[in-house]
Amino acid sequence: MPADRLRPVNAASTAEPRVVVGAAIRAGREILAAARAYPPELAGLWEFPGGKVEPGETEAEALRRECREELGVEIAVGPRACGDLLTGGGRFLLRIYFATLEGGEPRAKEHAELRWLAPEALDSVPWLPGNRPAVEAIRESSVEPR
Repeated sequence: MPADRLRPVNAASTAEPRVVVGAAIRAGREILAAARAYPPELAGLWEFPGGKVEPGETEAEALRRECREELGVEIAVGPRACGDLLTGGGRFLLRIYFATLEGGEPRAKEHAELRWLAPEALDSVPWLPGNRPAVEAIRESSVEPR
């Protein structure tokens, strides 16, 4: 290719997306939803608790760690709730798992608010756009927690 046609490649555009995990924690029919407290542009939008998978961690380990940090609870990680979701302009690969509580009562340690929502009430809160496909899959799902 002639030099005048070469273009620099943005390293960010070729990087693999960072894996982020979320927990759709079930208690009976209800799912735990969490309202973001920050950053300001996301505050008040709802998500499934979770976070980034750190190097050397499995997705299940990351999810258990994040739920301890964010909610003060222990969870049992179950099956995936939906397929992979590309979010954050392609920077993050979100994977949502069903989970059940094993110990503790959820507290909003890093979120503005927590709510238990029945499937028919999932649309009563404004979800982060990247979480919407998971919300739809969870509503339609017949998968029961283990």
